[in-house]
Amino acid sequence: MTYELTLLALNALLCLAFPWVYNYAYAKQPGVRSEHLTGNRDDLPERKGMAARGLRAHQNHLENLLPFAILVLIAHGIGVSNTVTATCSTVFFLNRLAHAGLYIAGISSLFGIKGVRSIVYLICVLAMLVYATELFLA
Repeated sequence: MTYELTLLALNALLCLAFPWVYNYAYAKQPGVRSEHLTGNRDDLPERKGMAARGLRAHQNHLENLLPFAILVLIAHGIGVSNTVTATCSTVFFLNRLAHAGLYIAGISSLFGIKGVRSIVYLICVLAMLVYATELFLA
């Protein structure tokens, strides 16, 4: 398995971890009873705080995982695996981890930099664009 496929698998595992985090936070939310989480989930109380942010972070990760997966699978199919694709995969994964942590924790500025979560997201998009460019140059 290539390094890029390994990082794709790690991104998939990250995606599977999100519900554990935000559902744990949701279960601790005032007004949420075990019946809400074990039943058919009709009339659930609104998610708030970390539970709501975790769900949004998960949805955002899914939206970004699909194009990343397509790029990695195309690269694998045409036999492209090099320093650029490996670096882009690493940048994508590490920034997705950072994005998840910042989003779930509700951190919007860091070291005086406002919009840090959005900056991290844009780095992920740039990594995918560089990755795609590498495929077109192959």
